[in-house]
Amino acid sequence: MVDRVLKALGAAHEGAVGVLLADGSEPGPVYYDVGSGAHMPSSTAWHAYDGRFSRPQAAVLRGSCSCGWRGAAEYPIDWTTLPADTPLYEADVDLSGPIADYDAHLSVIRDSAVPLPAGLSGLLAELVRQLGDLASEEPLVALKALADLRHVIAQTGQDAAYELADRDMSIEEVAAALGTSPAVARTYLNDYLHCPSPRWGFPAGRMWSTPVRGRGQRA
Repeated sequence: MVDRVLKALGAAHEGAVGVLLADGSEPGPVYYDVGSGAHMPSSTAWHAYDGRFSRPQAAVLRGSCSCGWRGAAEYPIDWTTLPADTPLYEADVDLSGPIADYDAHLSVIRDSAVPLPAGLSGLLAELVRQLGDLASEEPLVALKALADLRHVIAQTGQDAAYELADRDMSIEEVAAALGTSPAVARTYLNDYLHCPSPRWGFPAGRMWSTPVRGRGQRA
């Protein structure tokens, strides 16, 4: 029901080594001409910007995140020390700086996220262990347990989303607590509110702008 959103929560902070060109701009994707065909493959990997075959040439590297964060530190590429006509991914380029900057950014995100109580973390770990065992030993039991969990998750998630709305918590606060971006947090909450449920709808015009019935009004 919300599986795709759980993946998006993590994808909101996927790290990469970013590049800047000599003029200080961040280039768009590099497209590879493979001849005929409707699809033209592309890449934004740092090593694609090697200046070969009329591609843009990276001047500096920096940390990058899918949330939009860019590292302040810049790490110049000394092209005079790199072999000519060799793919950049085969060259000895030091990526430790951009990677360390991204790791520091991720630490800030994690520190801002709401911590789970130790007891709850233990229960979840034990649940994962038992379900993993059942998946191989009693797969039907595992599937039945997961079906029950989906119902609990949908209902509890909806109740929690309503409670956040009643507290007038901003989507930015929710995103920080979940360790994700506001856009992904909004989708995450709305997916719970759109789950089939005998409960009430969500107030129109509230913080996630979901145009359905207000709490306390029967469907």
